[in-house]
Amino acid sequence: MRKSKPKKRIILPDPKFNDVQVTRFVNNMMYDGKKSIAYDIFYKAVELVEQKTSESGLETWKKALNNVMPAVEVKSRRVGGANFQVPMEVRPERKIALGMKWLISYSRRRGEKTMFEKLAGEIISASKGEGAAVKKKEDTHKMAEANKAFSHFRF
Repeated sequence: MRKSKPKKRIILPDPKFNDVQVTRFVNNMMYDGKKSIAYDIFYKAVELVEQKTSESGLETWKKALNNVMPAVEVKSRRVGGANFQVPMEVRPERKIALGMKWLISYSRRRGEKTMFEKLAGEIISASKGEGAAVKKKEDTHKMAEANKAFSHFRF
C-alpha cells in the first residue's frame, strides 16, 4: 500500500440512548446533512415499535439489526480470463454497515405513509426474522453457498 490508511473517525453516542450504534444508523439514514430530522425519524420509529410490540424499542431494533447482518458474501474475482463469484467472510465492521444499509433501503421501499412508520414496520418484521432486509441476507447466504466450489480462489 502506498498511502497510509485514514484514521477512524470517532462517532459520538446519540443523545437519547447514549449508543454509538444508533448514531451510525442515523448517519446512514440522513439526507443532505439533516441529522436532527434523521434522529427524529429514528426516535419516532423506536417509539412506534414499543407501542406495537410492547417490548423495548431499542432492543427490538438491535435484534432486527442482528437478524439482517450477513455472515458471508460473494466478491467477484478474475481468474484466468473468467470471473468467479468467490464467497468471503464479512468483516465485523462491514457486517454492521451492510445490515444498517439494508434495513434503511428496504424500509424506504415499503408502502406506509411516513418514513418513521416504514422504518418501524421494517424493524418489527426484521426482528421476527421476516421482511425484505432479512430476505436480502438469506439471498446473499444462498449465493455464497451456491458458489462454495470457488472458495479456493480466496485472496
